[in-house]
Amino acid sequence: MKAKFKFENLMVWQKAMDLGDDILFLSEKFPAKENFNLSSQSCRAADSIALNISEGSIGQSNPEQKRFIGSAIRSLAEVVTCLHKAKRRNYIAVDEFNCHYKQAFSLMNKLIAYKNSIK
Repeated sequence: MKAKFKFENLMVWQKAMDLGDDILFLSEKFPAKENFNLSSQSCRAADSIALNISEGSIGQSNPEQKRFIGSAIRSLAEVVTCLHKAKRRNYIAVDEFNCHYKQAFSLMNKLIAYKNSIK
């Protein structure tokens, strides 16, 4: 499989894919009562990051591409809030929170740099 979509080569997309998987696995630790609340919201927000990056990279003008990256950034902020809620509700340990928070912070910096690089 040699052909690739442009976004598949983007480090921010690859990191967003990793975060989406990590949040999915993390949310499986939440209690069943959160299946349709915090678990679902965490996963949808995390998946939205990569989805917006890919959608913005296909045939979009630069302002449109920046808008999609902005949406990815807002989804990432939502993921961070979900992490805080999970920690406050004692669904995840502090070290798990710190690990995922660091991952999210790194991705946020990469997304902002990528958005700023779009002319």
